[in-house]
Amino acid sequence: MTQIDFYTHVAQPLKLAAKIIAKAYRMHGSVRVLTPDADTTQALDRLLWLDPPLSFLPHCRMDSAVAAETPIWIDERLEHAGPAAVLLNLHAEPPPFFSRFERLAELVAADERNVAAGRARFRFYRERGYDLRQHDWSSRD
Repeated sequence: MTQIDFYTHVAQPLKLAAKIIAKAYRMHGSVRVLTPDADTTQALDRLLWLDPPLSFLPHCRMDSAVAAETPIWIDERLEHAGPAAVLLNLHAEPPPFFSRFERLAELVAADERNVAAGRARFRFYRERGYDLRQHDWSSRD
C-alpha cells in the first residue's frame, strides 16, 4: 500500500518541492511530480536548474525526447506513465494514479484555499484506509 506523507503549512511550496525531489531521487532513483498547471511546471523546472546550486537533478517534462532516460518527470498531465517510486503531488486533487507508487508526498501551502484542498485530500486517503503521516512545516520555511 502506498505510504502517504502530508507536508502542511508550507510557506514556499516550490522550494520544499525541490528538497523533496532531491531526497526522493537520492533514496529511490525515480520521481514523478504532478503540478496543477503549465506555469507551475515551468517554475519548478527553472528552480531545479538553480537549486541546489552545486548539484544537478536530471528532470524533464513527460513529452521530452529524453523522458525515457530521465529519472525525474515534472508535468501537469493527470497520468504519469512509466516506472517511478515516488510521486509528489502539487495538484489540488488526489492524483487518479497515486496507488501505483510506493510513496506519495502531498504539499499543502499555508493559504486558506490550499488548506481546504489539502484537508479534502487527507479525508480522501483516510477514508480509503491509507496510513497518513503529517509533517508540520510552519516553523521550517
